Amino acid sequence: MSNYRRQQFRFILSDILSAELVWLLFLLFRWIVYEGRVFSVEGVLIPAFDFYKPLLLYPLGCLAVYYLSGYYLHPFKRSRSRGFLTTFVSAAIISLGAFFIIIIDDHVTDYQRYLVSLVVMFVLQFGISYACRWAVRRFSRLYNGYEDIIVIDPPTGDEAELYRQIRDAYPTGKPIYIRPRVYDLLTGAAQIRTLDDEALVCITDLNMSDSEVCIKRAFDISASIVCLVAFSPLYALLSVLVWWSSKGPVFYTQERIGLHGQPFRIYKFRTMIEDAEEEGMPQLSRKDDIRVTPIGYWMRKYRLDELPQIWNVLRGDMSFVGPRPERPYFVRLIEQQAPYYCLLYKIRPGLTSWGPIRVGYTDTMEKMIRRLNYDVAYMENMSLLLDIKIMLSTLSVLFNGKGQ
Repeated sequence: MSNYRRQQFRFILSDILSAELVWLLFLLFRWIVYEGRVFSVEGVLIPAFDFYKPLLLYPLGCLAVYYLSGYYLHPFKRSRSRGFLTTFVSAAIISLGAFFIIIIDDHVTDYQRYLVSLVVMFVLQFGISYACRWAVRRFSRLYNGYEDIIVIDPPTGDEAELYRQIRDAYPTGKPIYIRPRVYDLLTGAAQIRTLDDEALVCITDLNMSDSEVCIKRAFDISASIVCLVAFSPLYALLSVLVWWSSKGPVFYTQERIGLHGQPFRIYKFRTMIEDAEEEGMPQLSRKDDIRVTPIGYWMRKYRLDELPQIWNVLRGDMSFVGPRPERPYFVRLIEQQAPYYCLLYKIRPGLTSWGPIRVGYTDTMEKMIRRLNYDVAYMENMSLLLDIKIMLSTLSVLFNGKGQ
């Protein structure tokens, strides 16, 4: 387990234990306030619960809120004030949730007790969780520290060499810093940070907040599960059509380059004849490609051949919205003309983005560069609202059969 993962695990474990302690102390408070009614036959929770289930469900609910807040992404890189605010807001959300699920179901004659219970829940949740997080942060900084990578700009000012260093550093998955004086060589914007009293730019920072990043990933997981279940009859039908239409496997896999420059296998329904690249040289798909089967042409028209990639989304290889991943062969060709391609490695590739919508299928190198520029523009303007806009535009492309 890497040092970064160990640090995350400590915070998660701390939050689980603090949530259990909060829940038990809150039960003790209710027992005192209601003079023993906590452990009576009537119980303290709504009828759907019992005493023991919340011991599991309450910490899980807290972890869900904390995850969506983005706290676990970079717990050591956020400032103390930001950590305080994130914990405060999360505790408020958890307390309100507990109020509407548990406290509001109490039978009381004095409604002031509602407010008192809510305040006590919030004070316990915020105070204990923040104290535990502070202790973990203090302990980890004393004994572990945090590892970063600094990419020093080449003495000659060679732009291609700078991007080569960045590309080689991405597979480590660690933050990458450069000196501000070469920042104008890069596309986009990033905040200047200090490391060992030196001002540097972290090019691996995302323009989305940590909370948005976690919400985006949570959506990917939940939506991919729903789609895999809902589209299962369509998967079965397309599998039969592919099998019936031509000789060869139903599914087609290819190596692509994804997050942090790491290779992964992408899944598609096969739309071409078997051994379409028998000469061994990767080829771009083009209009009226004789290698495409009749069923394959129809599936490409409506992008149905891409449906198996929802499995890649669930696995974490891809996202619903993000730059389209390329094969290593074409990545090398693109980098010869656009060495900044490696900047895309800081986000997951996706099923769709501005590039595929605006450019369509890329059958020439010129189109690949155009798509890259759209993808870079998306990366530097990432937001949940933009993702929604792109998905709606993609649906328009699918329904109008504008694929190739």
